Amino acid sequence: MNLTLGFVFMILGAICGGSFGLPSKFAKKDTPWEALWGPFFFFVTILLPTVLGPVIVKDFFGVFAKAEPVKLIAPLVFGLLWGLGSMTLGMSFAFIGLSLAYALNYGAQIITGWMAPMLIHNPEAFATTHGLVILAGVATCVLGVIACGRAAVLKEKSLAGSQADPAEQQTGTKKPKMLIGVLIGVASGVLCACYAVATSFAAPVRAAAGAAANEPWRAAWAEMSIIVWGGAISACIYCAVQLTRNKTWGHLARPGVGKLLLLAGAMAVLHDAAIFCWGLGHFHMGKLGVPVGYPIFMSFAIIVGNFHGFRTGEWKGASKESVVWIAAGIAILIGGVCLIGAGNAMSGG
Repeated sequence: MNLTLGFVFMILGAICGGSFGLPSKFAKKDTPWEALWGPFFFFVTILLPTVLGPVIVKDFFGVFAKAEPVKLIAPLVFGLLWGLGSMTLGMSFAFIGLSLAYALNYGAQIITGWMAPMLIHNPEAFATTHGLVILAGVATCVLGVIACGRAAVLKEKSLAGSQADPAEQQTGTKKPKMLIGVLIGVASGVLCACYAVATSFAAPVRAAAGAAANEPWRAAWAEMSIIVWGGAISACIYCAVQLTRNKTWGHLARPGVGKLLLLAGAMAVLHDAAIFCWGLGHFHMGKLGVPVGYPIFMSFAIIVGNFHGFRTGEWKGASKESVVWIAAGIAILIGGVCLIGAGNAMSGG
């Protein structure tokens, strides 16, 4: 166990996780959503896991062959739902900006990601002391999400009458009503939390990877791969349908497509690097990986995502009251994450 190294990896992972949506800000204004996010999902769910898998994991493809096929169904199915969540998160970036999207998504993801696995695998834990502390943390996160939603409504009111919201000016995306964007952001978090549910069913993959002499952090890459492959089914197919329906395939053959693919590639590298660094941080922190590492990772990811949102002018022209509410929401979310970490520490997990 190396706490210093584990802490460093957690911070690096959080920086990557809170930054992966940032390159989308630099796409041309007339770039259709699916022309950027389609390549991103291909890179993040198919190309990177498959190409890097044999480099990171010993006997990568053999690991899945050794796991019982029927036991791979649940990780794939919940991975498919995670893919829907990642897809709607991409939409929320365009609709309401990085700051609100990260806060709402991560808030809903924390809530659902802790509640669902406990309900499925260990419901009796809710009646224990540590379970009640975790529930208190979840309830706190609910309040944080509500505060962020309030900030969104106040922001929309304060920007009403202006020519365009700064986030819309930068993305070139015609946005729906803020309330719809908020609902999409929350829904994306609930669906993204299916990644946590998928990992709770991925023990056969971890066991097969361990039997092939893989350390836990290497096994985590194999676990991630089976989940994101499920996500490819939903996210990649949806983007392909949109490219066909909107007749926007041509954007992938236009001059300057290299920059577009570079942006999508950068987003994919940051996304998967966040998961990879989380695995490394968890490995080096040992038993403290979840109770200490998880709050560090999620808190800094929320902070970094909002830093990018503020830095790129998403709150320019917004009322002081709306900024106070988003700041309060972020603080409440971080407090809830810390409570969840404390509850998990009490359980010995």
